[in-house]
Amino acid sequence: MKGGFIVSCFPFTMTESCNSECSWRINNQSTSGWSLSMTEVRIPKHIMRYEDAVLGCKYDLDGESLYSVKWYKDGFEFYRYVPRDMPPGQVFPLPGVDVDLQNSTDNVVVLHRVTLQSTGRYRCEVSGEAPSFQTVSGHEDMIVVVTPTKGPQITGGQPRYQIGDMVRVNCTSAPSKPICHLSWLINGIHANRSFLRYYEPKLVGREGLEVATLGLEFRCVAKISSVYWQSNEESVESDKHQRIPVLESRETVVPKSRLLDKSLDENQKKSSTTTTSAAQTSFKEEDFRFIFVITVLVRFLHILNKLFTNIMAVTTISTIS
Repeated sequence: MKGGFIVSCFPFTMTESCNSECSWRINNQSTSGWSLSMTEVRIPKHIMRYEDAVLGCKYDLDGESLYSVKWYKDGFEFYRYVPRDMPPGQVFPLPGVDVDLQNSTDNVVVLHRVTLQSTGRYRCEVSGEAPSFQTVSGHEDMIVVVTPTKGPQITGGQPRYQIGDMVRVNCTSAPSKPICHLSWLINGIHANRSFLRYYEPKLVGREGLEVATLGLEFRCVAKISSVYWQSNEESVESDKHQRIPVLESRETVVPKSRLLDKSLDENQKKSSTTTTSAAQTSFKEEDFRFIFVITVLVRFLHILNKLFTNIMAVTTISTIS
């Protein structure tokens, strides 16, 4: 909005799960002169909690016989595939690892409904048959993600601010794993880093979910425009469509009806002033004319009086003669 500003905060976490579009690291750990080699290790980098994780391990025997394929999490074995055994697949209990044995093979291991305990480093180890027992391996890290159940909350804002007041607000995310990365935006532009205040994350619940808080601190300023009637107030509002609370500072524009009323009042005052001035001017002119007429009349009477006096004097002299 013109002349005002909107500040908002939002979080983001890595929530992509592995699919055909994910990029996988290829580990070729064969040694010069060895025929066995690792060609690909597929492990999702991020996966949502309670989803099934598919771990892939591809290798090239180059004519040798396979002795075993073993899977480890953080150094502990949880799955082994030995072709000569019946059944060939074997599971070793490990917290956070629930292997779907029926759908697991020498190339694929399926983990059922991963939890936060499933986060860790997974390694695939392939061994050839005797007598060389050549062994190659590859590994990747997998992070199980718990997203916030609701949007971030803005706290600390006041309903109203005056020019020169210090605005101090905090943006706090709902619990998540890993921790959310918060950002402040002012009019859609990332806030200056000098305005930001950083806080240590908090751990909540038995699962150790993390809560992030990012503060924003700046002084309220305003620009004066000759076009609009403005106020220096700020108000807190919530954007229902985005479901992200926003602290909004806006200038108050006087409605047209109020501006029209004010204009009419001013015009009436001007009209009244003009009428009074005109009346005063008209009165002064009439008064001047009246005084002028009286003055002329007095002089005229004075002349007549002298003339009458002279006539009477001449008449008297004639009679005496």
